[in-house]
Amino acid sequence: MLGRIYFIARSETAFFFRTRETYVWAFVMPVLFMYFIGTVTSQFGGGTDIGSKDRIVVSVPSDAGFLAEQLCARLEQNGLAIEREGAPGVSSNPSRRLIIPAHFTDSALHGDRTVVQFVRRDEGLSNEFDQFRVARAVYTVLADLIVCDASGNPPGSAAFDRIHSVPRTLTLDVQSAGRRPQPPTGFSQAVPGIMIMFTMLSLLSSGTGTLVIERQQGRLKRLASTPISRGELLIGKWAGRMILGVAQIIYAMIVGSVLFGMDWGPALPMVSLVLFAFAALCGCLSILLANLARSEAQAIGLGVLITNVIAALGGLWWPIEICPRWMQLLANSLPTGWAMFAMHQLVNFRAGASAALAPLAALVTSAVIIGLLAVRTFRYQ
Repeated sequence: MLGRIYFIARSETAFFFRTRETYVWAFVMPVLFMYFIGTVTSQFGGGTDIGSKDRIVVSVPSDAGFLAEQLCARLEQNGLAIEREGAPGVSSNPSRRLIIPAHFTDSALHGDRTVVQFVRRDEGLSNEFDQFRVARAVYTVLADLIVCDASGNPPGSAAFDRIHSVPRTLTLDVQSAGRRPQPPTGFSQAVPGIMIMFTMLSLLSSGTGTLVIERQQGRLKRLASTPISRGELLIGKWAGRMILGVAQIIYAMIVGSVLFGMDWGPALPMVSLVLFAFAALCGCLSILLANLARSEAQAIGLGVLITNVIAALGGLWWPIEICPRWMQLLANSLPTGWAMFAMHQLVNFRAGASAALAPLAALVTSAVIIGLLAVRTFRYQ
């Protein structure tokens, strides 16, 4: 029995790897898509984690005066790490840059209009948040100047220190409710998402089309006259598709780590189990679609259509966390959504292996159900 299953699986694998299309769609196109989508979405960040420090390069002229130092101190209080322009190791083309004008303190004390220029290369919500932090720092320094003037104290570093040391009659108690999970962007979203998508695409197109061709050419009918049983044939066909899917997954994980710096987290065994279960489901689904399709074009078309629809709805192209609630609920009912939810929990949020037990159980259960349907609907001709 095992010998006959091995023979079918080996024949299927050899056939897959003899075709150029397999190498293009299983090993070349995923890397290109990872690079393209990861690069495009790398600027879609939605904010800053509590306690984190974003770097900002500050240009401070030698004659800027003490207000420039006060402004830098307020920027640091607002979560920005100060790097002085021209210092060793500081980028000459930073993503955030604040330009303080010459004679900054003298101009402000004399009531002259003084412009502080903030430059940021990126756009989006993160840019607006940075503008808010810089504006808050500027207005805080301005408020300190007004307090100094109202109290009759000459402006200076000592006067500002006295203002900050005065006990506050109104305070705000801020406590963290826990680490806010940021939706993954860039390669942390693109690498697992594209890997899952192309695993399904390969198995639902090539895996489905080849079985339809074998049925049309009478190969399955000839196999029916051999000692190979129906169960052995289907297990061997499924195993051949599993070999292709697992090879794709291993290749994508290595490429993701080497080329795109992907860190698969501490729960790598659970990551492997989830991906293996997803490949098993796709292998069963490819056989089921081949049983339902009447032509090679129909089989490949169904595979491509199903893959693209549930890839988008399941959060493989973008993080499902940024989508409306109804889309998140829909993703929870799709195999792609289960797989990607597990990847986010294990790889991006580091929630631990137990966080992926529910999606793993859903994938395994679905693979068994679809596998039984594939057995019931299988036909030799």
